[in-house]
Amino acid sequence: MLRTHTCGELRKSHVGESVTLAGWVDKYRDHAGIVFIDLRDRYGRAQIKFNLEDNSNTQKEARGLRHEDVVQVIGEVVARPDDMVNPKLATGEIEIRVNELKVLSKSATPPFLLDQPDLPNEELRLKHRVVDLRRPELQNAMVLRHKFTKIVRDYFDRHGFLDIETPILGRSSPEGARDYLVPSRVHPGCFYALPQSPQIFKQLLMCAGYDRYMQIARCFRDEDLRADRQPEFTQIDLEMAFVEQNDVLSVVDGMIAEVLKTLKGIDSPVPLPRYTHAEVMERFGSDKPDMRFGMELTDLKEIAADCGFGVFSKTIENGGRVRGLVAPQAAEKYSRKNIDALTAFVGDYGAKGLAFFRVNESGLDSPIAKFFTEEHQQAIIDKMGAKPGDLIFCVADKAPVTSAALAALRNRLGKELELFDPKAFSCLWVVEFPLLQFDAETDRWVAEHHPFCYPHPDDIELLKTDPGKVRAQSYDLVVNGYEAASGSIRIHDPAIQQQIFDLLNIKADEAERRFGFLLEGLRYGAPPHGGMALGLDRWVMLLCGYDNIRDVIAFPKTQKAADMLSGAPSMVDEKQTKELYLELNLPEE
Repeated sequence: MLRTHTCGELRKSHVGESVTLAGWVDKYRDHAGIVFIDLRDRYGRAQIKFNLEDNSNTQKEARGLRHEDVVQVIGEVVARPDDMVNPKLATGEIEIRVNELKVLSKSATPPFLLDQPDLPNEELRLKHRVVDLRRPELQNAMVLRHKFTKIVRDYFDRHGFLDIETPILGRSSPEGARDYLVPSRVHPGCFYALPQSPQIFKQLLMCAGYDRYMQIARCFRDEDLRADRQPEFTQIDLEMAFVEQNDVLSVVDGMIAEVLKTLKGIDSPVPLPRYTHAEVMERFGSDKPDMRFGMELTDLKEIAADCGFGVFSKTIENGGRVRGLVAPQAAEKYSRKNIDALTAFVGDYGAKGLAFFRVNESGLDSPIAKFFTEEHQQAIIDKMGAKPGDLIFCVADKAPVTSAALAALRNRLGKELELFDPKAFSCLWVVEFPLLQFDAETDRWVAEHHPFCYPHPDDIELLKTDPGKVRAQSYDLVVNGYEAASGSIRIHDPAIQQQIFDLLNIKADEAERRFGFLLEGLRYGAPPHGGMALGLDRWVMLLCGYDNIRDVIAFPKTQKAADMLSGAPSMVDEKQTKELYLELNLPEE
């Protein structure tokens, strides 16, 4: 070994020992003939001291060191003077007095320094990801990701799950996002598809008798990207046979409790709270509410219908809704300019306007307050539980617009008003999602989650008469306002599966063509089964306290699905396209 200890390992108890360290030069300081460097590896940092009087050759080499050089040092551990102790450093009570120095590798001038207060833009850091990955923040994220994955594997192993791999090269069966396609050289004109999830294969494993399956699965979706999405991502995938919904949720409850206790020291209540989809949409306007703070939505239908403000009354008359929320003690914090910015913000979610009222001792203060009698003003205050100093916001529109706009506004105000502890964790289940949604553009029903969700047993008859009211046995795990997992009880009855396909306008022959291998598995005796997938990358992001999923992936893609480090995607040789029987039809520049 080229080292006896790591850079973060040494303490005062090692004083007097001869040690060998190896790592990267993190900092360099020359103080009147004495050179100090901070030597860094992924375990920490240690201060190294070179004294001119000890060894002139070593001192000369030390003065040539620069950031990111890789060196080996041999020396003695000595205690720092009391007034020189660095309490911010785990090794801050000691330093290494060097006897020998060996430069293992010289670094070119790095594109940026790791210890600078302001990091360069993300594109530059992703282009030089090797250097970026040396930052302690990213290294800690990779360590936490490893620990998280190990806890998950060990937990499921103790509960009888088998870790089984499913194919990466599969059949294309678009399930919402576009597939990544891989042309076949052996089968001209045919394509494999990278899996959007192992959904069908894990159901087949249940049919094959493997009643508890899990996998840390790589998944691929060609979809519009954002901060918490990547074209390739990792799922904690699981499936269970001979279970009901509560059995699946209970197993995951235990996993979440163990993860939070082990990694964050948080005691999570088990079972986790459960809310219906209808309830959270009414109370928070979102199917993934952040429950670390209140600020619930309030329906103002009765007051709005009877008031003198035409926008409110006409909205109710036309079948719309008037709903609002209370921003606590925000009346003095938001100027008219700030409120105009919030009005533009909710406009992005379809709202045509944002009414507001400042609450004071005498009632409501607002440009539209004159349209409300004193009785109406007091009714609004009482209905919303508002207090003097609060700020009331209202949206009048179609129900989906009021939900989307106020949910987004709620999240923004929660952050701006610092209504929650950013280190807190709020985990809950949202259950009983709608099974189907009607797509007006295509004039047909589409699956809310995917075509294999089992309908709620109380609603099966509604499939024939009122499909829009059918609830699914589906469930999402929501953490701090993020969808952290999603799953369902699956359809194991071929007749019900075809009934769902019929509603989705997937005829029997098309179903056989697209999903025949699953349907065949169901025909040969399929057990009741269900499962889910947890977003591993998103979970690590939340555990690290980050808001960008790229910070917890070693080699991520940009929001344009580009790998700045390797240059992917890239053009390929004409020979390769000919071998795959492909002819490129590129757009004109």
